[in-house]
Amino acid sequence: MAAKKAGKAKSSKPEIEPTIGIIGGSGLYEMAGLTDTRAMRVKTPFGDPSDAIVAGMLEGKRVAFLARHGRGHRLLPSEINYRANIYAMKLLGVERIISVSAVGSLKEDLQPGEFLIADQFFDRTKNRAATFFGDGLVAHVAFAHPTCGQLSGVLGDACVHEAVKVHRRGTYVCIEGPQFSTLAEALVNRELRFEVIGMTNLTEAKLAREAEICYATMAMVTDYDCWHPEHESVTAAQIMATLVQNAENAQKVLRTAVRTLATERTCKCGSALQHALVTDLEIVPKATKKRLAAILGKYIS
Repeated sequence: MAAKKAGKAKSSKPEIEPTIGIIGGSGLYEMAGLTDTRAMRVKTPFGDPSDAIVAGMLEGKRVAFLARHGRGHRLLPSEINYRANIYAMKLLGVERIISVSAVGSLKEDLQPGEFLIADQFFDRTKNRAATFFGDGLVAHVAFAHPTCGQLSGVLGDACVHEAVKVHRRGTYVCIEGPQFSTLAEALVNRELRFEVIGMTNLTEAKLAREAEICYATMAMVTDYDCWHPEHESVTAAQIMATLVQNAENAQKVLRTAVRTLATERTCKCGSALQHALVTDLEIVPKATKKRLAAILGKYIS
């Protein structure tokens, strides 16, 4: 599909093909340090992404940055076109996605201002489009380990390098929102021993796996949800105040992670569909093949 530069650009093809994608969540609406930037409106078979994708160079690497909620924070978690966001990254040649997300803590020792590199998810969302497949093509990707261990390791090491308190493992329970949890829900989530709660990353992780893109979550703790007896119930104003403090650390960690990330992938994320496609590709409708060409390209003639 065509990728068009926002503004006066005439070219429909990006001059660079980013290989590292960064999706910024609440509080991270732009990526500091990007040079030679181009803002591109990428058209996908699934509609428009959340905003223009800003492509450029960061620490000597090609990078594509997308504000998940749109610049100015215009989109609810349920309004985000996750399929368009991930497919647009795929169209731009992205092989790895680092997702930055604001979360609430469900553990006493996960304090606001600290980061968690989630390695598991639990789904409490409702009625979200969370697969590229259907319409005559069935695929079941393995998802026992929903994040890329290698990419997550780089993120954890980058946090340590930048002296940011980091927790390298934990479960992110993903709720629909936009409301925060009730006290009863928060207490149940704690009983189930989840570490953090958010509203976006699980859907991205599912789609990234189907698109054979490495995915890792850097969750920035902003609050204690509503369960902590010594803290007031979470408010948006409280979260935004903490996000401002977290944003600078997130930028530093991202720059270090991008700089130290190896050029070539050696994980299995890039072959996630190898044994996942169930339908005989000879009988898949042409329209479906065309729509998913960026994902299926190496599997169809």
